Amino acid sequence: MKNVLVLYYTQSGQLEEIVQNLSAPLLASSDINLTFCDISLEKPFPFPWEKAAFFDAFPESFLHIPSKVVPPSDEVLNKKYDLIILGYQVWYLSPSIPVNSFLQSEYAKNLFNETPVVTVIGARNMWVMAQEKMKVILKGLNAKLVGNIALVDRHINHVSVITIVEWMFTGKKEKFGIFPKPGVSDEEIKGASKFGEVILNHLKNDSFQQLQENLLEKDAIEIRSFLVEMDKKANKMFKKWANLIIKRPNSRPKLLKGFNVYLLVAIWLISPIVYILHLLKYPLVLNKIKKEKAYYRGV
Repeated sequence: MKNVLVLYYTQSGQLEEIVQNLSAPLLASSDINLTFCDISLEKPFPFPWEKAAFFDAFPESFLHIPSKVVPPSDEVLNKKYDLIILGYQVWYLSPSIPVNSFLQSEYAKNLFNETPVVTVIGARNMWVMAQEKMKVILKGLNAKLVGNIALVDRHINHVSVITIVEWMFTGKKEKFGIFPKPGVSDEEIKGASKFGEVILNHLKNDSFQQLQENLLEKDAIEIRSFLVEMDKKANKMFKKWANLIIKRPNSRPKLLKGFNVYLLVAIWLISPIVYILHLLKYPLVLNKIKKEKAYYRGV
């Protein structure tokens, strides 16, 4: 009998749907003892988001400043797991505050120590650098990352910006006007069970050596080189803004408004320029892009 922990944080409910569908083959197997744990904070974040709360979460998200988590049940804590499936969202190019907070807690030290981990990301589109940060966190917990799955909104960048904002501030995940439904598509969410089948096979064989390769065969990850470039550039600017806001608490409201303006300019003005430049230089950096894609698709 294999013990598997499905650990996740859900705000809108999307990630919960993803991990439940992914876990269906494991749940149906008599060889797997599956435990679900939804991460909770003592002071939960609102959903739908209030605009002030949304931007106020930025510096703590980016700088990995933890909040107090609600202790998991004894059922969760009193087991040694053969695998942890860790579901997380990306907030401001970093793993979300609830997930970061849990991973910095005493509970995580025991749960993750010497334990294989499969990360499952539900994001708008930029997740690569957040996963790089997650790799560092898991290494610090003495965990072994054996697989990664990233489900994203596949619409073009500016369309997904508009639809995600509507969803986050209204709580309605539905089409509006000429725009498509926001977030990960229903088809991909329902189809997440195919990844669970791959994971189940490796659990039964007591080996995760080829797990990521087999997940990639099921389209677990799509890398868009332009978004990787934007992710890296944005991380540099976010670091400056986050540190500035944290170091000047008395000016926090004004600085957060400034950051809001910066985001609008970056998305609607800077991003298109960067995209054009990316296209122009693409043939010159093709080999570098191929190497980056291979690296970010792996674990």
